[in-house]
Formats: sequence, C-alpha cells, structure tokens
Amino acid sequence: MEIWSSFYDQLLETTWLEFIAVTSGILSVWFSKQEKILVYPFGIVSVLIFIYLTYEYGLYAETGINAYYFLMSVYGWWNWKNTKDIGKSQIPITRSSGWGHIINISTFIFATIFIYILLIKFTDSNVPLLDSITTGLAITAMYLMALKKIEHWLFWIACDLIAIPLYIYKGLPFTSFQFMVFTYIAVLGWLSWKRKLLMGENEL
Repeated sequence: MEIWSSFYDQLLETTWLEFIAVTSGILSVWFSKQEKILVYPFGIVSVLIFIYLTYEYGLYAETGINAYYFLMSVYGWWNWKNTKDIGKSQIPITRSSGWGHIINISTFIFATIFIYILLIKFTDSNVPLLDSITTGLAITAMYLMALKKIEHWLFWIACDLIAIPLYIYKGLPFTSFQFMVFTYIAVLGWLSWKRKLLMGENEL
C-alpha cells in the first residue's frame, strides 16, 4: 500500500513535459502494434523529450539510449518504407534466423556489460545494473524493430518489466505508468505480429 500511495503522490506532481513524452510514447507503441509508420514520428517526439528528462534525473544510460532511439527511429522510418515489392507500402514482418538469435543475445550481453562499466567508472548513477540491463535490452529491441523483426517485442517486454520499478524508484511515476502500458501493448503487439507473420508465410 505504501508503494501505491507514493506512486499516487508522485503522479500528481507529473510535469506537462513528462505527460507529453509519455503520451507520445504510448501512441508510438500502439502504432507499432498496428504496423503503422506513425510509430516513428510520435516516437521521435517522445525520445527527444526523454533525452532531457533522463539526463536531469541522473539516468545517464537512459539518456544515451534515447539518443540512440532517435537515430534508429530515423533509420527505421526510412527502412520500413524502403520496400521493393510492387503494391506494398512497407517491408514485411520477418523473424530472425538461427545466427540472428545468437547475434541478438550477444548484442544484449555485450551492451549491458559495456554500459555497466561506463556507469560505474564515469557517473554517479545509483542504479547502474538495472540501468545497464534495460539499456542493453532496448538497444537490441530498437535495432530489431527498425529491421521489422518480430523478436523485437520480446526484448521490449523484458525491458518494460524492469523499467516499471526503476522509474518509480527514480521519482518518475508517470513514466513508470507508461512502461506498464508499454508492457500490455507489447504483448498484444507480439501476438498481432505473430499472426500476421504466420498468415504471410502461409501465403508463400
């Protein structure tokens, strides 16, 4: 009860800037679930605001990851539209190969260890492990999302579940609420993309 009471009190203190960032972020993930290109413009608005907010609140790895989100959003926006299939407005949903899974997991592990070392040595972060894990998951997820690989949802779900308590602890309750919504939409997104992928494979 004490946790929820604290969450409610902090929620009342949410700034308009955080509100815009969270709202844009939720809309972005919803459009991603629907496989709509609007995922990227709304996502860009959200991450630009979070670059500022996370730096102000001492989540330095999250600041870096939001800058990375911005770059990958620009790339993903271009890549999704870069289809060579006549009559198709976007590239299709695909799944990672066997080697792709190895690369995905290796990317996550390397990114997490590297960022953890940076946080320990060069910042005053008091949550270096959780910050580095969520960042490692997000780096992998965002790249896979830009490639339109279905596995990106699994990395997002793991990232979101860790981020929920992390942002409550750091005093950003509305952002924590955003990650609760993200988790729910990510599960729906995984199921929706899986259904579309199976339909596409059955048409071949």
